Amino acid sequence: MPITLHSHSGQFCCHATGILEDVILTAIKKGFVCIGLSEHIFRTRPQDLYPEEIEANVDCKKLKETWIEYVKEARRLQKKYSDKINILVGTETENIHQGTIQEIKDIIEEYPLDYMVGSVHHVFETPTDFDSDLFNDAVAKSPEKTPDSVYQGYFDSQYEIITQLKPKIIGHFDVIRMYTPEEKISNKTWEKIKRNVDAVNAYGGIFEINSRAWKKNLEYAYPFKDILQYIISQNSKITLGDDSHDPSQVGLHYDKLYNYLKEMNIKKIYYLERNPETSEVIEKSIDNIQDKSYWKFIE
Repeated sequence: MPITLHSHSGQFCCHATGILEDVILTAIKKGFVCIGLSEHIFRTRPQDLYPEEIEANVDCKKLKETWIEYVKEARRLQKKYSDKINILVGTETENIHQGTIQEIKDIIEEYPLDYMVGSVHHVFETPTDFDSDLFNDAVAKSPEKTPDSVYQGYFDSQYEIITQLKPKIIGHFDVIRMYTPEEKISNKTWEKIKRNVDAVNAYGGIFEINSRAWKKNLEYAYPFKDILQYIISQNSKITLGDDSHDPSQVGLHYDKLYNYLKEMNIKKIYYLERNPETSEVIEKSIDNIQDKSYWKFIE
């Protein structure tokens, strides 16, 4: 009875593979009780296109058309498989430039969704989790020219998403540490981290433990152990996400995730459920997530 509230498909994301329906079918086959579909919100400026999008001759108009088609297809699949799995249709946010958050508000008003995954992938208008060269570009643009200075920009950008969009799920909270996992977090950065955690708790948001970090050969899932300890200490709500980018990645590294939950003594997790009759989305919880019966698919 596993869950994930973070997933992508190659049908609607250039850096993923596979089709959306196969993502859902894999989740059903593995016994998932809930899957959240969360393709990236479309970007609106040509300077924010990724290299693979430029190579594929994808422009901002095409990004928007693809995202709208995603919502349409996701709703179709949500209805088609409603008797087999609880499907949520959402999107993963960005915060690239001064106008990004207002753009997202306008998009969501026009295309209502079940939920949002609040994520940051750019700092100083530079991608920070695409490759190490671009991360280093962000470091060069930072006030102090250090990774920690980029961290501060990241958590400030995240705070804007938290306070202005209030996304139900907070995605890969500290993905900014991907390329510099050994970097010491300064006291100033820790204050921003605590501020963000407290702000999420104030409106009832849920923190994702994201297992994709292990695909990057990192020691921990996102959030790393030090930040997760603070999140737990504040009685925060926690959920799970595989951040899959291919049907074969549904539930990827959930064996390690199970052990991480045990190590951190996390016994209760939350997920979302949509009522197909009323479209209302409610929170539900699994109170004994360490029970092995929930994890049979990894054996």
